Amino acid sequence: MPLIIDCDPGIDDAVALLLAMASPQLDLLGITTVAGNVSIETTSTNARSICELGQRTALKIFPGCPRPMVREPIIAAHVHGENGLGGVRFPPAQMPLQQKHGVDFLRDSLRSPSAPITLATLGPLTNVAMALIQAPEIAQHLERIVMMGGAVGAGNVTGAAEFNFYADPHAAQVVLHSAAEYDVPVVVIPLDVTHRAIATPARRQALRNLSSGSLSNPVAKTVATMLDNYGLREQRDMGFAGPPLHDPCVIAYLLQPALFETETVSATVEIASPWTQGRLVVDRNGELDLPGRIELATGIDADGFYKLLTEALGCFG
Repeated sequence: MPLIIDCDPGIDDAVALLLAMASPQLDLLGITTVAGNVSIETTSTNARSICELGQRTALKIFPGCPRPMVREPIIAAHVHGENGLGGVRFPPAQMPLQQKHGVDFLRDSLRSPSAPITLATLGPLTNVAMALIQAPEIAQHLERIVMMGGAVGAGNVTGAAEFNFYADPHAAQVVLHSAAEYDVPVVVIPLDVTHRAIATPARRQALRNLSSGSLSNPVAKTVATMLDNYGLREQRDMGFAGPPLHDPCVIAYLLQPALFETETVSATVEIASPWTQGRLVVDRNGELDLPGRIELATGIDADGFYKLLTEALGCFG
């Protein structure tokens, strides 16, 4: 499956990237980075560090937009740590960043690909929206877009909005509407579902067990350490038994879609209201004539998800 990942690493982005790297059925054409969880400089450095951890130094990383399209930037260092990776220190990254801008890479890759490309988005949608604004016709070469974003219930930045959509609501709206115009399948995995993918102590221990005794798996050990420092406020406020793993759900969907329940709905993203900006607006009955059309994830087999993740990360041993 030809795949481009657009991301803002971020602890859960890091886990998602490693899951993709461990999965030979995914042909990872490139990684684009965007400002989101932390600054563009830090997300790009983190993407390099994760590729080096996974020994995929031939992958190409294209830094993208340093800020949202319209709104003032926000970051989530209080969730992911100042370095975006829960304070886990990596050796200085040696991989070069590509000189081509992430938006240019997306646009050029989609102009005339040898096969339709799947796009996995793990952060704010600024890069994708800008590419679609510059060259709307590239949408016809997308196999589909699978994104982590939005909330049907309560958000995690405001009562109405999840971080990725809140960080750049205008971009999220552009992507949903452009995809609908060109009939591109879009799968949205919202906060309501990712909040069920909890890295409980037992699930984190299963990762640690991949690198114990005579076994050596620095990838699994690093992931378990990052998860110890991730989402502590969310765990406290929501009563979770561990951090939810949002972004790896996107890669899991690509690998095993049967792990998820979905329904087809009309949708858009609110950009005008000061109270609900970034809200994923869903219409199940077709009453609002919303311009977007998505497959909305509504459920997840969390045990199956963690089985997939643990087995994949075990491949690095």
